[in-house]
Amino acid sequence: MAENDFLLNIVDVAKQAGLEIMRIYESKHDYKVEYKDDGSPVTIADMLAHELICEHLAKLTPNIPILSEEFLAGDPAHRLISEKIWLVDPLDGTKEFMSRNGEFTVNIALIDRGAPTIGVVHAPALGLMYFAAQKFGAWRQANEESPKTIRTKSYDGGRVRMATSRSHSGQRIKLFQSWIEGQTGSEVRCTPMGSSLKICLVAEGRLDIYPRLGSTSEWDTAAAHCVLNEAGGAIIDSDGNALVYNKAQILNPWFFAIGDESHNWLEKYSQAKA
Repeated sequence: MAENDFLLNIVDVAKQAGLEIMRIYESKHDYKVEYKDDGSPVTIADMLAHELICEHLAKLTPNIPILSEEFLAGDPAHRLISEKIWLVDPLDGTKEFMSRNGEFTVNIALIDRGAPTIGVVHAPALGLMYFAAQKFGAWRQANEESPKTIRTKSYDGGRVRMATSRSHSGQRIKLFQSWIEGQTGSEVRCTPMGSSLKICLVAEGRLDIYPRLGSTSEWDTAAAHCVLNEAGGAIIDSDGNALVYNKAQILNPWFFAIGDESHNWLEKYSQAKA
């Protein structure tokens, strides 16, 4: 199967999962909400999307392990010795799903030796699809329009356009915002957003930076990370290193999704916080 055809197969899987999610989202019937040990909610939509995605991926690539937010069982040693794994968040932004603001996504990523090489982010309620693969570029498709390539924007001074989490912002982000304003001498305009859409907005050049100074897991970022990489940006930790995937510990460090790697404010921030 050609690389492009393989990527489009994953896009189709994300679309099918999105249809399952929207069937619940648009239903007039109440659905049961359960809560995991960490307090995060899970709904029937999460589980239906998980089952569909894992079934399709297992058929497409039976020898590649799948790590999904909704299924952590199995032998972790098996995935840790595998060069490739799938990272799946079948419904990223369950809180946004429950509040019905549309800012939730289906995230599917292929990891090869710690790096995301395929990434698909689908926002079914918004009619948006972002997808990327190494050496194939990053693409955005709105509804039934033809896909268009996307690129990050360089930062040439002036107002900084920053994404913030709709559900997980806080004092650290406010302090970082104030620090950036002091460094640039310009206003920081914040755009609150749910799910991995924040990273995708950086990838398409609508925003400059998304700082995440709190907890996330690998499946939260991997798919959008690939999109951002192929669009010309990066996700780095406070030391400037790219995020690595398929670790024994699935939590990410604090990170910054940036559109312009040549701008060095993160290096200065790291030095200031040392």
